[in-house]
Amino acid sequence: MTETEYDGPEDDRSGNDRSGSRFGAALDRLRGDRGIWRRGIILALCAVALTLLMVFHSDIPNRIGNLGSLTETFLPWLGLFVPLLLVLALVRRSATALIALLVPAVVWLNVFGGLIADKSAAGGDLTIATHNVNADNPDPAGTARQLAASGADVLALEELKGDVVPAYEEGLAEKYPYHSVQGTVGLWSKLPLRAAQPVDIRMGWTRAMRANVVTPKGEVAVYVAHLPSVRVKLNAGFTANQRDISANALGEAISADRHERVVLLGDLNGTMNDRALNAVTSQLRSTQGAAGDGFGFSWPASFPMARIDQIMVKGVEPMSSWALPETRSDHLPVAARVQL
Repeated sequence: MTETEYDGPEDDRSGNDRSGSRFGAALDRLRGDRGIWRRGIILALCAVALTLLMVFHSDIPNRIGNLGSLTETFLPWLGLFVPLLLVLALVRRSATALIALLVPAVVWLNVFGGLIADKSAAGGDLTIATHNVNADNPDPAGTARQLAASGADVLALEELKGDVVPAYEEGLAEKYPYHSVQGTVGLWSKLPLRAAQPVDIRMGWTRAMRANVVTPKGEVAVYVAHLPSVRVKLNAGFTANQRDISANALGEAISADRHERVVLLGDLNGTMNDRALNAVTSQLRSTQGAAGDGFGFSWPASFPMARIDQIMVKGVEPMSSWALPETRSDHLPVAARVQL
């Protein structure tokens, strides 16, 4: 074969493979690139700052526009900065930044990795659900039909306007023979209800209630609550003072409850990470955290970014937890199955 006719693999005429030599040459260039450790210092510092934000979020003060609670509401989304910084570190060819990024990645996985896996299990005695139906819901009858088809044994509704309550009562009557509406919240049940009454969360009107659900395995105290909304104002930032006052009042009511089995359903306008809800979250378990699949974000319904609609329990065992299909509300309904 003549020299011009050579058509073999990429190797030199002595038979040495050039592809391997190219990889080796690339490694040699990286080894010889003294700037690989000096470049990307700012990216490395960003990785450190991200780590500190995730680890010490509870130390961020709420005195300025409730900045701490705002950060904690969207805390899981801080993980998105890790792949962003990774791309920038690769573009910069910075070993320093790449190594620094391992720290926030490990911290995020340690804090939220458990939520990614499916922790649900079969079984359970009672299916419970909650939904902020939205006071301006354009189709309350359709929403009621969807919820009636959910299979929930006990269903809590929040943000009930007085003039549309009959629509929900009519739409749910066939599946739920027992119900009680207190102010703007209500509880519908396939099982008998006893001692339904409002709960004072210091708002001046009723947005929380309590009732005993009588099951074949005994009674369960069920709370329904709609804590005040948080606001983002240009001159005040993230304001949640009234929400925090009501959360503390709700926590006090649950703490004083002598019932061993307690379920809390409702729109708490805060996530499990939000320190402002400690009076509640310190006493109860999140069904999503204990037996859910993923984060279970419920708001806003069009692109859920936070789980502010909660199902929390004490004295019962969560078996599974999930979000229900979208209705005409700006929240997703959420449901759980528990073992009594």
